[in-house]
Amino acid sequence: MKISSRQICFIMIAYTAATKLLMYPTLLSMASGNDLLFSALIDFVIGTAVIWSISFLCSRTDKTFFELIKGTLGEVTARIVFGFFAAFFLLSTLLPIFEQVGYIHNIFYDTVPSLGVFLPFFVFTVYAATKKFTNIGRCADICLPIFAASISFIFITAFSDVRWDNLMPVLKTPVFDIFRGAANTAYAFVEPCWLLMFMGHFKYKKGDVTKITLSYALGAATVLLFLAMFYGIYGAVAPSRTYAIARTSLFFPAIEVIGRMDLIVLFVFEIVMLFALVLNIQLAVYTLVKCTGYENRMLLSFLVNGALLAITIFCNSFYNNINELFYNWMWIMYIVFVVALPVIAWLFKRRTA
Repeated sequence: MKISSRQICFIMIAYTAATKLLMYPTLLSMASGNDLLFSALIDFVIGTAVIWSISFLCSRTDKTFFELIKGTLGEVTARIVFGFFAAFFLLSTLLPIFEQVGYIHNIFYDTVPSLGVFLPFFVFTVYAATKKFTNIGRCADICLPIFAASISFIFITAFSDVRWDNLMPVLKTPVFDIFRGAANTAYAFVEPCWLLMFMGHFKYKKGDVTKITLSYALGAATVLLFLAMFYGIYGAVAPSRTYAIARTSLFFPAIEVIGRMDLIVLFVFEIVMLFALVLNIQLAVYTLVKCTGYENRMLLSFLVNGALLAITIFCNSFYNNINELFYNWMWIMYIVFVVALPVIAWLFKRRTA
């Protein structure tokens, strides 16, 4: 097998949280105000249910998702579905790339053109996207301790500045706005699709359903705690505080004495965020291999990364427009790819059992 259930658990913990600590808290607080936890909880409850469903399906079959579709609807349909998944993973990569470009420019290299700093990333992704699931699992082994140490530092340094009364009164926001906030930020929840692609590529062991589901829940709990602390620190002005993870430790007393030591932690944490971003690109190449039947991953990686690079350069000045597009419409793709297709996979299993 190419990846272990342990490594999948690590991905569910570290990458689930790492992908939601830049602009997600800002956008969520913009939509839901001090009730942002309820909006996030809606998406996480749905995500946890889908993760459990896929994990349970993995305990009932050793087939891959591609094989399930092929056995039910034929190879042509399976290739078409995986072609759509390739497009979905590419789209899911676009906004995080622009967020990373802005984050690196504003936090680390504010005197250097942001795109110029980020371009070497594509050199790395061309190589990384050629690797198979074994490499993805090994990267998760490295990222989890980095994530645990970094997020612990961030929580410890920020905790004393949190005003928990900023989260009160509970449910002051209209219920419609809470659900709208959940829908508009649903584009950040692609983890069930990761697990769907891992189907059949790891050896299921007794108890893995619980372990994988609880790992995702732990990643979700980390995000929820961060959201509470972020809004607790900034209150009503939270919607204007971009790149949330870099804003929570600003008021730590030691910073005034020895300087921005938190930047070291943020720089290390960036490793986890980049590997989480690379995972979508790796899965885009994997789904293209299945879609086309073409095994030259290097060429497909060049095509995928070339497309992302071209879009990044062309749309670098249109981040707000892209963000608005995702914010308003990406929930439709979320329903199809993250919720509907994983559930439909059970029907494929019944037909091929």
